[in-house]
Amino acid sequence: MFSYHDLNDAQKQAVMETNTHVRIIAGAGSGKTRVVISRIAYLIDEIGILPYRILGITFTNKAANEMKERLIDSLGDRAGGVFLSTIHSFCVRFLREEIHHLNYPRNFTIVDSDDQKSILKEAYKMYGLDVKSYSYAGTLDYIANCKCSDVSPEQALKIASPYTSEYVRAQVYGYYESRLNAMYALDFDDLLLFARRVLRMYSEIRLKWQKKFDYIHVDEFQDVDKIQYDIIRFMVGEQTRLCVVGDPDQTIYTWRGADVNLIMNFEKDFSPCTTIILNENYRSTPSILKGANSVIANNRNRIEKDLFTNLPDEQKIIHYSAFEDDLEPVWVADRISKLKMEGYSYRDIAVLYRSNYLSRSLEKRLLEKKIPYRIYGGVRFYDRAEIKDSLSYLRMLIHNNSAIDLALKRIINVPKRSIGNKTVEKIEELSRSENINMYEVIKSHDVCKGKSLVAMNAFIELIEKYRNLVNSMSISMLLEALMEESGYIAMLEEEKETERIENIKELINDIEDFEEMYPDGTLDEYLQQIALYTDKQQEEGGEFVQLMTIHAAKGLEFDIVFVYSMSDGIFPSERSVSEGGREAMEEERRLAYVAFTRARKQLYISDARGYSYVLDRTKLPSRFIREIDEDCIIHYGTQQENEALPKQIVVDDDGHGHAVRENVIRLRKGDLVTHKSFGDGVVIDTSRGIWTIAFKNKFGIRKITANHPSITKK
Repeated sequence: MFSYHDLNDAQKQAVMETNTHVRIIAGAGSGKTRVVISRIAYLIDEIGILPYRILGITFTNKAANEMKERLIDSLGDRAGGVFLSTIHSFCVRFLREEIHHLNYPRNFTIVDSDDQKSILKEAYKMYGLDVKSYSYAGTLDYIANCKCSDVSPEQALKIASPYTSEYVRAQVYGYYESRLNAMYALDFDDLLLFARRVLRMYSEIRLKWQKKFDYIHVDEFQDVDKIQYDIIRFMVGEQTRLCVVGDPDQTIYTWRGADVNLIMNFEKDFSPCTTIILNENYRSTPSILKGANSVIANNRNRIEKDLFTNLPDEQKIIHYSAFEDDLEPVWVADRISKLKMEGYSYRDIAVLYRSNYLSRSLEKRLLEKKIPYRIYGGVRFYDRAEIKDSLSYLRMLIHNNSAIDLALKRIINVPKRSIGNKTVEKIEELSRSENINMYEVIKSHDVCKGKSLVAMNAFIELIEKYRNLVNSMSISMLLEALMEESGYIAMLEEEKETERIENIKELINDIEDFEEMYPDGTLDEYLQQIALYTDKQQEEGGEFVQLMTIHAAKGLEFDIVFVYSMSDGIFPSERSVSEGGREAMEEERRLAYVAFTRARKQLYISDARGYSYVLDRTKLPSRFIREIDEDCIIHYGTQQENEALPKQIVVDDDGHGHAVRENVIRLRKGDLVTHKSFGDGVVIDTSRGIWTIAFKNKFGIRKITANHPSITKK
């Protein structure tokens, strides 16, 4: 018999309430998996429900396998009859029995991601497409979005404007669907869509499956989308009792289709219903929980609950606000080094951030301090495709560059210039036979004809133009101009690749850091420095600091968590808030709640002042930091230094006022200044706490945080 004595009162109620539908609101770290396993064991041991009459659905194979193992530990052989699976696995079982109603064979084929890419390769060959211009991931996302929105290939073609990337992808979508149909094959989205179609169309099949199960359990219900919800709803008959487990405060996947209102309105759709709140946390310290509670309490669309714990309080949340960007990663790396000296393992430490581009400066500092790290679920900054492309464009500008062939092959058709593999092979052959590099070949030979030749000549003109400007323009200005004039940014904008554009902006930021540190540094020297970072290999083994986005951290926990670069516009994301209003802000706040509650023993939060190239304005600490209860947080850095000094209000040219230190330099439009790295310049704007200064020589116009110590007035 299973023991229930070590469950708390709310957990016991969740286990033993079997006469109604049940909604369990399970706060972070509240032992929800234990409750689900205990509930299934209770149904079998105490109520006498036959194991095969119980269905358990979760959303990852890892979670399903963990539940199976724990149920076997509790019930032994009797656990084998319980059907525990992901929703996709359940749909496979369902369709093997019922798909013949849609004129598909029961032994239909399931295509995986490699199969999908193989079909796309066929389509790309047919339509003359380049994977660098139309990534497989982007096309598969497009196809999935169309399918889940009930948009057929024919409708997709009508919706798309001709001669756009969307129109091209609609054509590929049509080919992809025709190939699946010809093979009687389903992809992962189809498994759900076909199951819903059968359940919706055939009442007798719906009734048959409703009679199979007495109790259905659904984990992570806050992440359910409309299609999954429909399948679950169709499975619940008059005698079936549905138990869902989730936390509206952790709904962070609305961009994947998750709808927080499904768990919020559960009681309306399933009656009678009992709601039970699990709010005792077994993971985090009181200060961490108090901080998370105080932030999430500002959301309106939630079920009120305050997490509490009986664990001892070790230390308050630490917030560090750096004066400028460079100081924030230095502080984080130093803290990690100290934690290692105090006895923590690197694997106990995670750094979480809102967007992938933010890892750039942190990766560099960790490498410099020889701190091993791993990007969890992602790619290192300098290994990302758009960064390699950008650096390849810059490498094309250096004469006698030994790596120019590799750079040329990478970007000659990115953006698309109708230059195919056969042309590239011809260039390589001429390069070997004449013992010159591939760029010299395309300059001296017409290697293609017609439209391709026009595009090739335009590419050569672009490279030659900026080769002649290498000594008169800064590296950052060169790259920005190249990315615009080549059409690379337009390509990403057309494909709505916002994150990749942010990465390129962050690379420009990186170059500006190099220029400030080495004002006489050359393009060749910068590329050599980057090569040092990209050549450093990560150590083998399990001793890594984990770097990841907050979305990737969902479901994980660590002794030490750093929430990095928590500035307004970055976190909360400016794009999400501007496009989605209050609902988007509430999701951003839920994301902060998830980030904070990943920490078991210590939570660090950091931000940096200064001008952001990505945001195109000066940065301020996140509003979410201000929402943290002051009793559970300690502040260090710029913010507190300023508060300890007398302040005055300086009014900018546009009428905006901001508080600064007493020993400020008061600048107005037209003032002459000197920068310690960029030399002499003239102030052309002082709006919103940023000095926009036009410098002499190659550095051009720069935006610098007001009162930055590198600036003196002439």
